Amino acid sequence: MIWITAIKKIIMTETLLSLISIAIGILGAYTFAFFYKKYSFGFIGNTIIGVFATVFIIKSFGRIGFNVKAIMAGNSFHLLLFLVNLIISFASGALAVFLLFKLKKKVGV
Repeated sequence: MIWITAIKKIIMTETLLSLISIAIGILGAYTFAFFYKKYSFGFIGNTIIGVFATVFIIKSFGRIGFNVKAIMAGNSFHLLLFLVNLIISFASGALAVFLLFKLKKKVGV
């Protein structure tokens, strides 16, 4: 029974780290839109962009070594990998707002 509790604790920690990463991506989208007002898509638009950009980038490039499984490898917490994850999440949210604005302008919507 003790091993089930340990597995639940690891899974909950990985879920929490994923949610924190997504929240940082949303914060990156909001921060970029706050400083560059013309790129803003509004509250809901920036939130959606931040979520999808963070999930896409972390899932796509996280296999390099900064995904949640690597952060929690061996039942230990790797702070440096977590900080890399947060920086990339923040940058992906901000970059996605910029790129989607450019795409919107190019399409002419």
